[in-house]
Amino acid sequence: MKLALLSSLALPAIVAAHNDARHVHIPRQAQSASAIPSPSPSPSASATAPAVSGSAVSSVAPVGSPPPTASFSLASENPTAVSLSDIISGTITTQPTLGASTTFAAGSVPTFLPNAPPLPNFATINPANYPPLDKPPPTDSPEVQQWIAEVQASGITIPNLSVTLPGGCAANPQLAADPTRCWWTCGGCVRDTDITTCPDKLTWGLTYDDGPAPYTPDLLQYLDQQNLKSTFFVIGSRAISYPALLQEEYMGQHQICVHTWSHPPATTVTTDEFIAELGWTKKVIKDILGVTPTCWRPPYGDIDDRIRAIGLAMGLTPIMWTRISPTATFDTNDYNIAGGLVSASEVLHNWEDIMGNVTQIDTGFIVLEHDLFAQTVDIATGYILPAALANNPKLDIKPVISCLNKPLSDSYLETNDNSTNPQPSTVNDSIFCAYHLIQWSSRFSAGYRQ
Repeated sequence: MKLALLSSLALPAIVAAHNDARHVHIPRQAQSASAIPSPSPSPSASATAPAVSGSAVSSVAPVGSPPPTASFSLASENPTAVSLSDIISGTITTQPTLGASTTFAAGSVPTFLPNAPPLPNFATINPANYPPLDKPPPTDSPEVQQWIAEVQASGITIPNLSVTLPGGCAANPQLAADPTRCWWTCGGCVRDTDITTCPDKLTWGLTYDDGPAPYTPDLLQYLDQQNLKSTFFVIGSRAISYPALLQEEYMGQHQICVHTWSHPPATTVTTDEFIAELGWTKKVIKDILGVTPTCWRPPYGDIDDRIRAIGLAMGLTPIMWTRISPTATFDTNDYNIAGGLVSASEVLHNWEDIMGNVTQIDTGFIVLEHDLFAQTVDIATGYILPAALANNPKLDIKPVISCLNKPLSDSYLETNDNSTNPQPSTVNDSIFCAYHLIQWSSRFSAGYRQ
């Protein structure tokens, strides 16, 4: 495996942004830690540092120093897995990529989706007709102006919440403490529209963010070999760069969802700017696949009532990942390997801790993982997925739409018949009502105290 050392300036915009560290991985609830055995060293772990005991996990490494290692023990590994010693932090690999395993002729019909339109010819797509890659789209284009008008006419009121400063909760202490905005990043507030778990215990809603990317084919190959399906949260800038891979995901019966055009922390951009982020991503996915997703995930999980309402007004239901306390989420932290902030063994330690909590909750779960880099795909196909398949008790692994006990057709506007997945309407403007109810209650309580 060839490796290129990576400086912070050389990181793609999407990766540098990931180092924002908006959500903290805290692996286990204190009340359940005593019920779960501490991790034990495994022959497969290449860690040379002392084993991490209990639920302690190292924080990100100081700048300029390699990330620490951690102990872990997995139920199984892929015999052809890339060695952990070759999954190096702070690097971008140049190992060979597979490319799309199957190409589909324009006009091919997805027979697995009732009433699905035929595949478009993505060769006719002109990138000049889309925003620059990985840049916030401008808001003055005719397309964005139309989407803004459609949001205004949707009947869903967008709460008048201020944008946040970059830097998350620490940079916005007053906003973070404000319960009326229901900011998931700061405390884990959710609304009824947020999907954070699967309803059935031991069911894993499998998800990958930030692709399609050069190493996505390796992941798709392994998923096919194991007869697994996933939910992919697609960056618009990646979709237009790798349209054949996006078609392969879709035609492989994986669920496709929106993940914005340039991956900004959503609450830091204006309403019009965020409409542009979602709108262009929806458009490019439809131009490549012929269908429009009904689901999305906010980058970093950065969502509040304003951002929720924008998504719902654009026909998108938010899918987050599982949180077991205000500060503990099911985040493997895999995306930070490439940036040099965590080691591969720490990611696997995080995964082991997540599995320790899976039996402690009464629902299924959703985990944050990525298919952007070779490291994240190597970790998934070599270690996490084999361990999950061998887990005892057995896990039921499926896309989020399937873990919700809904048909795949509900994932797309063109194939959704609204019978099991009705689209947002003025009758069910729950976010607007909840926002104003909480705001009224807070003001009433403040007045009463006076």
